[in-house]
Amino acid sequence: MIPNPGELDAIIDRALAEDAVGSDVTSLSLFSASVEAKASIVVKQSGILAGLHIAAAVFNRVNPDLKFVHRLQDGDRLTTGQSLATVSGSIASILSGERTALNFLQRMSGIATLTDLYVSAIAGTTASIADTRKTVPGLRMLDKYSVHIGGGRNHRMNLSDGVLIKDNHIAALRNEGNTLEQVIKKTRSYAPHTLKVEVEVESVQGAISAASAGADIVMLDNMHPDDMRSAVVQISDQCIVEASGGVTLENVSEVARSGVDIISIGALTHSPPALDISLNYEAKTT
Repeated sequence: MIPNPGELDAIIDRALAEDAVGSDVTSLSLFSASVEAKASIVVKQSGILAGLHIAAAVFNRVNPDLKFVHRLQDGDRLTTGQSLATVSGSIASILSGERTALNFLQRMSGIATLTDLYVSAIAGTTASIADTRKTVPGLRMLDKYSVHIGGGRNHRMNLSDGVLIKDNHIAALRNEGNTLEQVIKKTRSYAPHTLKVEVEVESVQGAISAASAGADIVMLDNMHPDDMRSAVVQISDQCIVEASGGVTLENVSEVARSGVDIISIGALTHSPPALDISLNYEAKTT
């Protein structure tokens, strides 16, 4: 889930370079390197914690001499006012790394929190919540890790991770005279046998056709729950059934009750509210 240390360092280094942390004119002009302090990372609203070790890694990249102490762990439920961790050492280094560390922590915890809300909304059904590839470029591993921490499942990590035949694929190939069966056959002849073939459809008849043509997974795209229910009755014994498009916290329970196996939701990673987390100065250290 999490990038290896080299990849993570590269992600963090890009973020620190973007903020010109080495040229923090405010902190460098106000504090000498010998001035040390302690600060606490505090959450201001309830949610699910994700990315605390990323925040720790940020401070370590800014200054390896900073001491980061975890008080909680990823996946913990948060209540307003809780201290997540403390960081101590050079106050200039702490303040220089503060925004980058919080940016990662707030986004990742926001994704985990939103995912948890969706997972809780479908409790008691057999459906699972999954993400999509609608992630921030360069941060997909962190975004999908956060979904996992929130109790969701990960869809394709990238384009090599599975076959997903969407409407534009089908339209372009049908324009050349290919049937859906031929389209699926083309992918099976090219892709490794270990990969599943998923087909996106927009109608009950399309779902029946995709299942009959040999799709391993049929994605019901932007369909009404009544139509989803009809499709599930007719194809669930042949393939995995996924729902996607137009799913909100208000209607996700109804979608889950249609009998689909998976509900994929782009909003988990393309528009999660950041969890409100701040860094508070505690005291000067000697």
